[in-house]
Amino acid sequence: MLDLYVWPTPNAYKISIMLAEIGRPYRVIPVDIQRGDQFKPDFLKISPNNKMPAIVDHDAPGGKPLALFESGAILMYLAETSGRFMPKDLRGRYDVIQWLMFQMGGIGPMLGQAHHFRQYAPEKLDYAINRYTNEAKRLYGVVDRRLGEADFLAGGYSIADMAVFPWIRPYERQGQKLEDFPNLKRWFNAIDARPAVKKGLELLAEKRRTGPMDDKAKEVLFGSAQYAKR
Repeated sequence: MLDLYVWPTPNAYKISIMLAEIGRPYRVIPVDIQRGDQFKPDFLKISPNNKMPAIVDHDAPGGKPLALFESGAILMYLAETSGRFMPKDLRGRYDVIQWLMFQMGGIGPMLGQAHHFRQYAPEKLDYAINRYTNEAKRLYGVVDRRLGEADFLAGGYSIADMAVFPWIRPYERQGQKLEDFPNLKRWFNAIDARPAVKKGLELLAEKRRTGPMDDKAKEVLFGSAQYAKR
């Protein structure tokens, strides 16, 4: 059995989509990041950076449970252990890895900052809003140009696409329009139509926040709680 420690966020959907694509059963262990579950000692033993998703694979190679944090590492592990969505040849493998790293180092952090300053920051700072909205647009352009050359980011559908797709879903909150990026829009619609993707996006649907974030959640996510020594 594989335990998935998770809350419904873009990084979490990467893993639930991959698990649905490979058909691997798993047990969901909710980590309510708006109430501080990510700071509990038992979770920190699995994810020392207090971020989710994380996994514990009780059927890992070698016969011992394996704990992993960082969504990119988890995707690579699932691809390698399942033999799917990561080419075995060196060139194909690194085509996937470079686009996965592009998501981890660019798409996720920069689009996350766009979300923060456009939606959650206590002050509306025009400089920060413009900076990260424009950076989101630039990154969308990088993806759009690449998808003018290939159907998917690394040629064939791979974990790189699974990593980027969930971050593009809230494009309006990032100040973007898919119509401005026709190649990306074609790719987005193709992935969105995949049955496994639809299944993966059902993850903890009942836990999704539908209204404004309350003050307690903001303090946990963005305030002093995040920086306390542990």
